Amino acid sequence: MPTKIVVCDDERHIVRLIQVNLEKEGYNVVTAFDGKEGLELIKAEKPDLVVLDVMMPYMDGFEVLKNLRRESQTENLPVIMLTAKAQDKDVFEGYHYGADMYLTKPFNPKELVSFVKRILGGSGDSGPKRYEL
Repeated sequence: MPTKIVVCDDERHIVRLIQVNLEKEGYNVVTAFDGKEGLELIKAEKPDLVVLDVMMPYMDGFEVLKNLRRESQTENLPVIMLTAKAQDKDVFEGYHYGADMYLTKPFNPKELVSFVKRILGGSGDSGPKRYEL
C-alpha cells in the first residue's frame, strides 16, 4: 500500500503543486483546504505524514498541530509545516508545538519531496522517523 500523505493548505494551486510532485514519487495524496477540514481528514484517513500550512480559515495550522499532538493516535504523526510565516518566532512556535520540519514559502517542491523521504525513510521498512531541534 502506498504511503498516504495529507496536504492541508487554503491555496489550491499550492496544494496541486505539492500533490503532483508527491504523486510522481509514488505517494498517495489526500487534500484539504482549511484547518478544520484538515483535522477531520487526518483523523479519518490516518495518513503517514501531513504537510500543513499555518494561515488557513476556520482553524490555523498551529491549532491543528496542537490537536494532533494531544491525541494518542496522532501524537507521533510526522508533520511538515509549509507556510509563508517565516519570522523566527513563527518557526520556533512550529517546532514548539511539535512540527518535524518547518519550510517557508516560496519553496522548492523537490526540497519538500526530499524532506518527506527523509522523514518517512527511503524504503519505508523502519517507519516514520521523528526529527527534533
